[in-house]
Amino acid sequence: MTLDLNLRVIPANTEASAPTVLLIHGFASSADLNWERSGWVRHFTENGRNVALVDLPGHGEDPNRNDGSWAPSRIHLALAKVVESLGGPVDVLGYSLGARLGWELAAKHPELVRRLIIGGPGSLDPLAAFALNEARNFVATGESIADEYTAKVMSIAINEKASDFSALFKLIEGIKTEPYDPAEAVPTTPTLLVAGDQDDLATTMPYLRRLLREAGADTEVVWLAGRNHASAVTSREFKTAALKFLDA
Repeated sequence: MTLDLNLRVIPANTEASAPTVLLIHGFASSADLNWERSGWVRHFTENGRNVALVDLPGHGEDPNRNDGSWAPSRIHLALAKVVESLGGPVDVLGYSLGARLGWELAAKHPELVRRLIIGGPGSLDPLAAFALNEARNFVATGESIADEYTAKVMSIAINEKASDFSALFKLIEGIKTEPYDPAEAVPTTPTLLVAGDQDDLATTMPYLRRLLREAGADTEVVWLAGRNHASAVTSREFKTAALKFLDA
């Protein structure tokens, strides 16, 4: 059974002639937090784009809505079904975990993705190394988390009051079954890579660009001055660059 990603489509404020933009949020976020509250949906709809929003498994208003494994391969198959239901191809913008999923969607279903933007991307898979037992102990007993990355992710998740930790941990279990290897399948779609220049997770972004170039993809890169992984997504420069790239 295909995963249900809770699709919502927000129409453009004017007649839309360009492809729909599919927005894929990051871990411990949601379509609402990542894209609506940060102004992305309004930015696109005011510029003549229909926007498609999905909540990934473990996220959104009904985080436990899907049964079975939440492995990445099952998620990007569900994303492909979403694009098909929209009459694709579409333009795709993914942030953080959404960047990984967008990369895999474009690589494995190139006919469904016209242009790709990946924000806060990296070639490593931090969630595969997430200290799941430490995080579970922290939620159950308040015991401090020794692993620095795990502690950072949990602090973000705690700040998003709607987070369902059991659901988030189930998603991490699925991700651990299929660690990210961007070289395994590389998009040939025109791709924009965007990250804050203070983003520790994006230091491997040049490697991703090299993979894309070797595969024959046209690429562009934008570094956002003074932004880190958490703050880059709210950048107006990011929004402006994204629309310019998609309209090229």
